[in-house]
Amino acid sequence: MSSSNDLSKPLKLVSGYYTLSFVDGGVEVEREGKLLYYNRRPMFAIVKSSFAASGFYDSAYSKVTANGDKIIAEGVLTVPSGSEFLFTDTYVSVEPGFRIIRNVKVQKAADDLGFSTKVTFVMVESDDVHDYNCFAPGNWYKQNEFAGEFSIGKDLDCEYFWRLETHYALPLFAMQNISSGEAIALSRWASDVTMRSLELSSAEKLSYTDPKFTIGSIGMSHPESKTLDYMYYGFPVRKDIDTKVDGLSIDYVYPGSDGQLPSRNMFLGLDYKGKARIFERIYHPVETGFEQNYSVAIYFGYYKNFQLMMRDTWRIVYNRMRDKLFDVDNEVHFHNCMKILNTYTRQYDDSYGLPFVAVLPNMGITNVSFQFGFVGQQPGIGYQLLRYGDKENVPDAYEKGLGIIDFWVRTAMTESGMPNVCYNPNLKGFEPYPHYTRMISDGMEAILDAYVYMRKKGEERPTWLEFCRKTADWFVRIQNDDGSFYRSYNDDGSVRMYSKANTPSPIRFLVQFYLVTGDEKYKTAAIRAGEWSYENVYLNMEYRGGTCDNLDIQDKEAGIYALFGFLALYDLTGSEKWLEAAIGAADYTETWTYAWTYPIYTPWPKHPFNKYSISGQSIITIGGGADVYMAACSYTYYRLYIITGDKHYLDFAEFIHKNTRQSNDIDGSIGYIMPGLGHESGSFADQVMKSRYHWLPWCTYVEVEPTARLYDTFGVYEIADAQKLDPEERAKRNRIYDTYV
Repeated sequence: MSSSNDLSKPLKLVSGYYTLSFVDGGVEVEREGKLLYYNRRPMFAIVKSSFAASGFYDSAYSKVTANGDKIIAEGVLTVPSGSEFLFTDTYVSVEPGFRIIRNVKVQKAADDLGFSTKVTFVMVESDDVHDYNCFAPGNWYKQNEFAGEFSIGKDLDCEYFWRLETHYALPLFAMQNISSGEAIALSRWASDVTMRSLELSSAEKLSYTDPKFTIGSIGMSHPESKTLDYMYYGFPVRKDIDTKVDGLSIDYVYPGSDGQLPSRNMFLGLDYKGKARIFERIYHPVETGFEQNYSVAIYFGYYKNFQLMMRDTWRIVYNRMRDKLFDVDNEVHFHNCMKILNTYTRQYDDSYGLPFVAVLPNMGITNVSFQFGFVGQQPGIGYQLLRYGDKENVPDAYEKGLGIIDFWVRTAMTESGMPNVCYNPNLKGFEPYPHYTRMISDGMEAILDAYVYMRKKGEERPTWLEFCRKTADWFVRIQNDDGSFYRSYNDDGSVRMYSKANTPSPIRFLVQFYLVTGDEKYKTAAIRAGEWSYENVYLNMEYRGGTCDNLDIQDKEAGIYALFGFLALYDLTGSEKWLEAAIGAADYTETWTYAWTYPIYTPWPKHPFNKYSISGQSIITIGGGADVYMAACSYTYYRLYIITGDKHYLDFAEFIHKNTRQSNDIDGSIGYIMPGLGHESGSFADQVMKSRYHWLPWCTYVEVEPTARLYDTFGVYEIADAQKLDPEERAKRNRIYDTYV
């Protein structure tokens, strides 16, 4: 049964506390009678004219019809050139929120070169961008104050904040009014992106038309009543338009646009006013009969803080769009990875280690250098080889593991008490690499793990313990009065980088060294670092600088190490404060992981993404590149599930324990020289894989380390198998510090 209205009498849909009404051909959203969002003219098109300039046109619906539990809104948008676009929008109440299913058909084509359309809602509470915190997974957190200089959202004085949704770990953008707590979120409905036309290039960062392009953009805008086109060299060309701008809005643009983005301005000899920017627009052809079909979800909610909003909106979209679990045998994969580490570890004169870089698919070694942690993870690999060789009776692996640990203990310590972190066997000495707090912590944890393992075997290694003690004492000595540590130090122990954001990194090492020694000063230092991190990292969401070779900007690895540190403090003390912070870090960190998928092209015939999905990859630093470092967290998220009972953490743990393997040749079918090998990182938001196509030691290390921990704690290689244990037994085993020493 259907009924139509005369546009003055509203038809309504309800979802929770929010009502979506159709009034005078427009749309309004209310909560308990208060108007929060609206769109007076929902039919919106950006049209590329015959002059290759973008024009903006909108209109109200001419017909609104109720059909069962759906409302269908229709109308024709005619632009000055004479082109006509027939809009048919179907609105459905879903739990939670609403779904909008849009069909746009070119009813009449003039001489226009392309078009895109927009779903948009205008903010009522404020039209000032600065009054909102925003969330776009892996790209935008709060007001993006910790983003890089050229990241979207870094400059809040722009008019447009549109980003191709393929840049997002989930295709989601949310805005929360800081004063009221009211939030709105837009998301693509399904993972149904198809491959674009590869022969068309976006390299010029201008505009082009592609009938196969099915990627949208999600973001917000507050434009002037003017067109905005950027010329080749980043100079804006503007023209006054009649289209009314109602205020700040959240937008879904289809096909997508990227902009406004700050530009590095390659044409430095030019002299013009204003900041150089780029605005890449992609259009569909204005051809009679051409149709757009896309669907978005919109959610509304009230949250007392940003973190709760971020967590909720992420989970809503995750539950709808999470990619299927990858089919991989983690026991086989673990053993393949250990064979890789054993094969490529060797003695170089008086040193032991693995090459720094090897090119795929045949592992052509291009650089030999040993890093203490981070991308080199040499002591960590040493411990894994030692453990594997002992448990699996592989003598050469065991000896290589001993060789790596002994080498660092013998050579790396400085007079100040911190270790050198980068050794070059060709130079037979250490490189002048910054002493990063995160990198030091990586290596020290591993050497301590190796010491504890050998002690449990009945073999005391006093030099290993003393090596750890010197650095633990150094951490205690150089800890700031407020409990923090600086990002990096010089050879003499003086400060090199004054950012304090990496303070969580040494916490787990200090906790565990306290457990080994019983010396309260290490526990005190760990808690003091935790207190600073709780106030500044967790509460302020200042997760930045975790990746040593990137700028001190927002990233996922800072979240990972905060999670590790807070959970270690909870394991030690049982204090709910540290569990709260661990949960906060976990909720933030997972939002960097591609939980959805879309097709990409790789230029290499032997590459896993020719066969597998990109899901499980995670964005490295804000807005840039992706890798598999989230693999390091599967064990931790599973432990968090056991502690909290939150089944989402169980699902996510299993997801990253499986799907991160998709960047690997898991069974030899890809054609890499050894099964288990994987590429380091790359970018693929434009559906073309860009990568150095190489392997670094960390790539394999983060696959084996959490699996080894899972096995040592629960006796299995798969999270699904751990779930078969009696719940009381799981909880008992999860108290890892009860049996640490």
